[in-house]
Amino acid sequence: MKLTLKKGLGQHFLTDENMCKKIVAQPDYKPGMNLLEVGPGGGAITKYLLERPGINYKAIEIDDEKVAYLPTILPAIADKLIHVDFLKAELPFGTEKFSIIGNFPYNISSQIMFRVYDWKAYVEEVVGMFQKEVADRIAAGPNSKVYGILSVLMQAFYKVEYLFDVPPGCFNPPPKVMSGVIRLTSLNNPHEIENPERLKKIVKAAFGQRRKTLRNALKGFWSNELMQDPIFNKRAEQLTVEDFVGLYKMNDK
Repeated sequence: MKLTLKKGLGQHFLTDENMCKKIVAQPDYKPGMNLLEVGPGGGAITKYLLERPGINYKAIEIDDEKVAYLPTILPAIADKLIHVDFLKAELPFGTEKFSIIGNFPYNISSQIMFRVYDWKAYVEEVVGMFQKEVADRIAAGPNSKVYGILSVLMQAFYKVEYLFDVPPGCFNPPPKVMSGVIRLTSLNNPHEIENPERLKKIVKAAFGQRRKTLRNALKGFWSNELMQDPIFNKRAEQLTVEDFVGLYKMNDK
């Protein structure tokens, strides 16, 4: 059975075995841990994950062809494969915590991160390959052109590490861009944020008009009196994660 690439699904097959092993070596493996692979595709890293002892492995794959193909080359995956769109999936391990690994499809990688944000109470760690531009964005700090919504939201709950680049030559067909692998490790809600949707709305609104001062971009979130605070003279990219948490706590409506 020959696999076909689906550009609409953002597919590029990782073919460099050393790189596959390097990615698989990154999670913090613990006996009995739950591990979800998102988008196993042709099984590039799957075969190495299935060899790992003592982990409860599952995979989510949307592509009918890959779902039919994977058990033919990796029989052990047959009862571990969930055929669903990850962005519409239910928690794969019920109320148990789990880690995520994947060579994420480029066209939905940001959406995958927003899903992780929604599941942050359950997702302990993420090791993911992204288009380098997206990986850089998630790991970026303030006063950077790529610092944005995902940077703040993910770093409010996770320690984010940019691990290494993955050159185009590691794939077939080679993508036109560099890829990058990052690791997110849960900080267990260090800022005690009880209303994460509120934080998300503030951050999205702030960066939605990133050239404007926060006083203009966030108009309506607080009273005019509160918005006389000097922090509202700044633009979104000038604020640290802690600054955004401070805004969130200023008046948690």
